Order: sequence, then structure tokens, then C-alpha cells
Amino acid sequence: MASTPAAENKTALRPVLLARRREIVADRDRDADAQSLAAHVLVLVTDLGLGPGDTVAAYESMRSEPPLAATIDALSAHGIRVLVPVTLPDNDLDWCDASDPARMPAGPDALSAAGLVLGPGLSADRTGTRLGRGGGSYDRALARKAAGAKVVVVLHPGEVQPDALPHDDHDLPVDGVLTADGIEWF
Repeated sequence: MASTPAAENKTALRPVLLARRREIVADRDRDADAQSLAAHVLVLVTDLGLGPGDTVAAYESMRSEPPLAATIDALSAHGIRVLVPVTLPDNDLDWCDASDPARMPAGPDALSAAGLVLGPGLSADRTGTRLGRGGGSYDRALARKAAGAKVVVVLHPGEVQPDALPHDDHDLPVDGVLTADGIEWF
């Protein structure tokens, strides 16, 4: 894929956002954030009409990302199937049931069962542009989501950008952002 000005701008912006994230994380109470995110997600799935037997796609967060373990547990406790990604060698995503200790792959198309996708990111802007880590995994995966599924990027408070982020034609927009402070729809 040829380099574009947007791709170059995203590459330059990622270290800045990662440095800012380290500052934000240093000041956050991860346990409080985990409980807050779980509570907000339970309200969100109810508002979207999702319940027992429905599917939500989430991810298992890294240390610097907003903590989602309590969210995954809360969704599962409410009878909602939670899919989490497994990165394939080509950086595409397969999915498995978070409650499956064997982590049996469900296939890349399993995402199409989700009514809500909670995705990672470094930042987002209010037009729905999400900036990830640069592997393209989520943009490829989101092309397989169900037509009516909502996509929400999970960020720390303060990571939504007031100005437009660079984006390419292949970057798929998100519908909103979830932080420990709540949900913001775009």
C-alpha cells in the first residue's frame, strides 16, 4: 500500500498520543475506571436493546488501555456472549468466546453476530475517525460487522480530539466513544 499524507500524519501522531496516554494512565484509578466502564456498558447494551443471548465484541485490554476485564465479566454475567479478538499472522482478526478456556477460533466472520463492537484505539475525533496502533486489524474486521451494529471505541477520558484526526479512505468510522466518564455518540 502506497504511503499517503494521512498515513504519514498518523505515523507521526501515534508516539505523541502514546506519550499522552502514559500521562493519563499515571493519574487514573484503574479499579474505579474498570467498574465505571462496566456500568456504562450495561446501560449501553440495554439502550441498544441487547440482552441475554446477544453478542458483543470486545477486547482484552493491555495495561495502558482502559481496563475491560470487569466489562467482559459483567456482560457475561448478564447472559451476553462476548467475543474477543485473536490476531492472525496477516494482522486480520479471528474471534473466540471470552468464556471459552480453550479459546477455540470462531472465524473472522463471527464479528457479524455482534450487535455492539467495543474497539480499541489511541484516540478518536468527533467525526468518528478512530486512530489505532497502525496494524489495520480493526478496519479490516469492521468491514465484516453486521449492518446495524454500533461501533464504540474505548478510550481514557481526555483522549477524544477536538480537531479532526488524519484518515484514509480505508479507515472505517466509529459511532461513538466510551470512557469511564460515559458514552459520547458522534
